[in-house]
Amino acid sequence: MRQIRLYDTRRGELVPLEPRDPGRIGIYACGPTVYNRIHVGNARPFVVHSLLKRFLRREGYSVTFVANVTDVNDKIYDAATALGVPSARLAREMTAAYVTDTDLLGLGRPDAEPLASATIGPIVALIERLIDSGCAYAVEGDVYFRVRSDARYGELSHRAVDDMDQGEGVEGAALKEDPLDFALWKAHKPGEDTAWDAPWGRGRPGWHIECSAMAEELLGVGFDIHGGGNDLVFPHHENEAAQTRCAHGGAELARIWMHNGMLQMGEAKMAKSVGNIALLGDVLERWGRDAVVLFFSTGHYRQPLRFSDATMAAAQASARRLREAARRLEPGPSPDELAPLRERFFDALADDFHTPRALAVLHEWIAEAGRLRSVGDGDLREMLGVIGLEALLAADEGDAPDAAARELLERRETARAAKDWAQADGLRDELAARGWQVRDSASGPALVRP
Repeated sequence: MRQIRLYDTRRGELVPLEPRDPGRIGIYACGPTVYNRIHVGNARPFVVHSLLKRFLRREGYSVTFVANVTDVNDKIYDAATALGVPSARLAREMTAAYVTDTDLLGLGRPDAEPLASATIGPIVALIERLIDSGCAYAVEGDVYFRVRSDARYGELSHRAVDDMDQGEGVEGAALKEDPLDFALWKAHKPGEDTAWDAPWGRGRPGWHIECSAMAEELLGVGFDIHGGGNDLVFPHHENEAAQTRCAHGGAELARIWMHNGMLQMGEAKMAKSVGNIALLGDVLERWGRDAVVLFFSTGHYRQPLRFSDATMAAAQASARRLREAARRLEPGPSPDELAPLRERFFDALADDFHTPRALAVLHEWIAEAGRLRSVGDGDLREMLGVIGLEALLAADEGDAPDAAARELLERRETARAAKDWAQADGLRDELAARGWQVRDSASGPALVRP
């Protein structure tokens, strides 16, 4: 295995990826709050961590990727009220739309996609631990976290405690012991149509405690990588880290906090609140799946990435050139002369998942292959597969595997990694029924027509 380094926001530097459990990696990435269809900027953490999972698996790790869905939130209540529909119904519909839209990316699903609404038991239990430890307090049905009870609060966002504003406005201000404290549980209010019973009163969880509970429930404390947009560093991730430390004797929720930059449209970040958004489904329909996936790899994940007609047209043209180059290759292993370029490609990904540098090496490989007389597609298949572009190797652009077929192949690989041979064989048979044969090779699996 290569030595892989990632940038840890908390430590402010590149650090080696040293798994909690040898050979196994746990990743948790914050998913959407489902009050509307997601825009292309919302998809960046989904794509980054889906591709990171592919790379880590290629390097020999068993990877569990968890991406939650926040389906209990003030924004959902507000949107549902404006539309005149039940909040639970809106959340269900927008969750289904999110799955449909991200399926079109053809990168497979995360291994688990927990819902906040289905995690109330663990959320309540975690809040009880915080109350018992003296780090939280209940008042008139609300529960608040005592920020100053965590001596390390501010480590993640590198801010002084007194300079922080939780963004909760005047809500609960009269009930808080300290303006810095934030809500773990919110008492049921008139007009809110969803609530749960808890020892301190009927209500619903706050946003931050939801993610701590979901991450701990599925990956345990001290898992390897916590991801999400860099707009979540404070207060969301800072509060997640504090909650877990105080509930578990100082233990860190995650070993590495990995944050991606924002997509920019014009001069501002893409955001529903600003109104400068492009819905993911619309972008995929206009530019095509391969161009969209390639676009995300053209910028380093930690940096802002500009979304425009020009950048998407460039990605579309690049995807077309890669497809045309792939068609000139023969099936089979690549010559030894190209092996150093293949290794440089994966070395770039091992160095803080630097996809732009890897793409530059990929184009070098294509150029060098063009100078050789007979070149097999083995290296190219392996490299494209890791960055989600294996469909470019299809013999006919109109006969590429669709999203459903790619999802079945991803599930088959997950089953094989878990040595669940019966499920893997069943998925292979399902692919065969759809007209696809799985071709396994040293460079990874591919879907071909029989």
